[in-house]
Amino acid sequence: MYYYKFRVYYDEVEDFVRDIEILSSDNFESFHKILYSSIGLQGNELASFSICDTKWNKQKEITLIDMGDDAIANVPEYDDEDGFTTKSNIPKFVMKDAIIKDFIIDPHQYIIYEYDFLKPKIFYIELLKTLTTESSTEFPRCTHSVKSLPKEATPILNKNSEEELLEDFQDEDFSDDIDDFEDGLNEEDHLDLDTFDDLREF
Repeated sequence: MYYYKFRVYYDEVEDFVRDIEILSSDNFESFHKILYSSIGLQGNELASFSICDTKWNKQKEITLIDMGDDAIANVPEYDDEDGFTTKSNIPKFVMKDAIIKDFIIDPHQYIIYEYDFLKPKIFYIELLKTLTTESSTEFPRCTHSVKSLPKEATPILNKNSEEELLEDFQDEDFSDDIDDFEDGLNEEDHLDLDTFDDLREF
């Protein structure tokens, strides 16, 4: 039995690296799980793999769930013969049914891993080596890790903050604003308002 050693890169973080070792007979769902756990992703979003040629052109797509005949997202694409289209002609597979060795056609196979289609994170994967495994080794595993993803800032509004905002609103004195509004209405304005009320009676 043999296993693959992959190296993962992320362009958004300089020097970001993950080395992943996984059995050739394992499926892409297992690959997906070790990737998001070693990278630091929550793992609760959709994801996909794209098998690429040596120029990173997508040849096949492997999705987490069955997306049917349509593309994952309605992303416009260009076809050489048909011109503009929103459909993808790339063959699609499902991770749990896709065995890794069946998609490795190059000694340095290029793969793109896309996570979270609403806030996409794109990772570039290269096959480094194919090695013979020992029975005592557990796979899949991350053997090398450099740098982490930047933490996403999320505003947190706790109960105390809500109470403080309510107290500030209740303590606000709006009397000056009301006086300014009334001062801005001259006698002519009042006449116009009276005329408007008279007209409503008809």
